[in-house]
Amino acid sequence: MSGNQNKLSNIITAPIISEKSTLSAENSNTFVFKVRKEATKKQVGDAVELMFDVEVAAVRVLNVNGKKKRFGRVMGKRNDWKKAYVKLKPGHDIEFSAA
Repeated sequence: MSGNQNKLSNIITAPIISEKSTLSAENSNTFVFKVRKEATKKQVGDAVELMFDVEVAAVRVLNVNGKKKRFGRVMGKRNDWKKAYVKLKPGHDIEFSAA
């Protein structure tokens, strides 16, 4: 793997498997991933194309603020993170059970 491919493989942290993301995958061919905070739309699209061998039509990213939580007597805060919605071109699909 070249240096650029190695960087792209570290962009995607994990797929987000929830009821909402499953419905979006079935209805609009859009998949949801947890990505690094410094990732750009271009990097996310290139990483998905490299890892899953598909063609990306569009990428939307959003920053998720960490929730405020109480840890015993102390108020704390979970870490902020970034989520990416990746829409694939027609005819392409990602199977997480096979990947």
